[in-house]
Amino acid sequence: MHIIELLKVILLGIVEGITEWLPISSTGHMILINEFIKLNVSEAFMEMFLVVIQLGAILAVIFLYFNKLNPFSLKKSTEEKKDTWDLLFKILVACVPAGIIGILFDDKIDALFYNYQTVAITLILYGILFIIFENRNKNKKVKFDTTKKLTYKMALIIGVAQILALIPGTSRSGATILAGLLVGASREVSAEFTFFLAIPVMLGASLLKLVKFGFAFTKDEIVILLIGMLVAFTVSIIAIKFLMRYIKKNDFKPFGWYRIILGIVVLLYFLILS
Repeated sequence: MHIIELLKVILLGIVEGITEWLPISSTGHMILINEFIKLNVSEAFMEMFLVVIQLGAILAVIFLYFNKLNPFSLKKSTEEKKDTWDLLFKILVACVPAGIIGILFDDKIDALFYNYQTVAITLILYGILFIIFENRNKNKKVKFDTTKKLTYKMALIIGVAQILALIPGTSRSGATILAGLLVGASREVSAEFTFFLAIPVMLGASLLKLVKFGFAFTKDEIVILLIGMLVAFTVSIIAIKFLMRYIKKNDFKPFGWYRIILGIVVLLYFLILS
């Protein structure tokens, strides 16, 4: 494989690792990058790659939160193991709505909404919502400061918000973090629960894309997938740690403004081209 192609894969992995966890829409960034950096692969493989590369990002969450999500840990008391099982069941409950809609309407949603107009609008819309929510919550008392305090009802509400993320440009982390803030969760809890929800949702989405694509990979395609996932894994660890440190003392408004600016850039870029 040519070195230029490898550099493209590395760049795509970096973008995925950063934008998957920050509430700024990985799709919006990938659409822009794909305009300038095109891998020498088939359209079908590229469509699959942009989803399956997320497996690297998911492994980063499992790596960082393995102890918290492991109900069999010998270091945990009986009560702590019970709390871990409770958290896992809340995650599963929250994943049901988006899982059902995604399986039934994945292709139709992509056909209807996978375009620059939708991506630009959702980038701007949710950017505005982040600013509004943060201004509204400025002096509001947090109801849930740990994931343990989240009820099944609250988890389901956050899970329903994941359905919105099926529309390109919304940002899965953005939609679920906003839902977390809406039900009274702290920024840390909203972000953490978002990370956990990503595991079954993105594993399912990746499996679905792999099945649709088939498993007859060329040697170069296997190398592209593995390198993309490895880079996404490494960068995701950095991005997650950064976000959790950042929101302890700061709000999400800068991400809101960034989304608005990016949405305008996407809109202008494609309007000028057309």
